[in-house]
Amino acid sequence: MPVVEVNQTVPAPIAKVWAVVSDMASYPKFMKAVQSITILEQGDGYTVSDWVARLQGARFHWVEKDLFHPEEYRITYDQTEGDLKVFRGYWQLEEVAEGTRVTLVTEFEFGVPMLSSLLNPVAKVALRENSRSMLEAIGKHMEAE
Repeated sequence: MPVVEVNQTVPAPIAKVWAVVSDMASYPKFMKAVQSITILEQGDGYTVSDWVARLQGARFHWVEKDLFHPEEYRITYDQTEGDLKVFRGYWQLEEVAEGTRVTLVTEFEFGVPMLSSLLNPVAKVALRENSRSMLEAIGKHMEAE
């Protein structure tokens, strides 16, 4: 199964970056590719969120369960329904000398074995670009605050 990992250092304290990363409902305000996020359910340490995003012009829709681990500065997510067979991963924040290192890891599978060899390499590149733009948007958002 393809895995995409991107990371970026944001020149801000980890607590401030965590506040932005863990507020997923605000992503559409500053991330171009994310069209909407609706929180469907929220409880102690988790949310269920409905996402609509654009990836290379294609519309993707999914519902994911997000588990928040603030003591580790980690959020794990796993699609519960949506356009892909598998879509899961995590956000990890780490304090570094320059600020906060933000890592986003995504594992995905289309669920069409015959097309996987054709689609996976293209999707991996597109997902890497999209993930990188999400991290850049977080960095810019932090600078603006």
